[in-house]
Amino acid sequence: MALKRRNKVEATFAMSSMTDLIFLLLLFFVMASTMSSPNDIKINLPQSSAKTSTRQVVAKVSIDNLGNYFVALGKEKPVAIAPEDLEPYLCSIQQQDSSMYVALHADQDIAYKEVVRVLDIANQYKMKVVIATKR
Repeated sequence: MALKRRNKVEATFAMSSMTDLIFLLLLFFVMASTMSSPNDIKINLPQSSAKTSTRQVVAKVSIDNLGNYFVALGKEKPVAIAPEDLEPYLCSIQQQDSSMYVALHADQDIAYKEVVRVLDIANQYKMKVVIATKR
């Protein structure tokens, strides 16, 4: 007596449940990404204008990898200065010319607090700051 199987086994499977799952995951990630707000740093970028501007005084502050401070006014040669003497130096220059801005050159290996010290001094006296970097 030959016995026959009543249920046939098929080699395919239904993709509809998998596509539903992928659609729900995609929907979840799209909704979750629009709800989170990234922490952006607001930076005032320089803008170009067609007018010729008067020459501004540039105070260059450099910090090397050992934490030594150097300052130069315009195209002068940089001079070593103690960190506590930086504030009076920048203040005296700003009193001579209020349109002064500070160009900050800092080594990548120094502590971030050294950069913040210069930024705080410039902010306190309402000076413009340009952070200069090199490759």
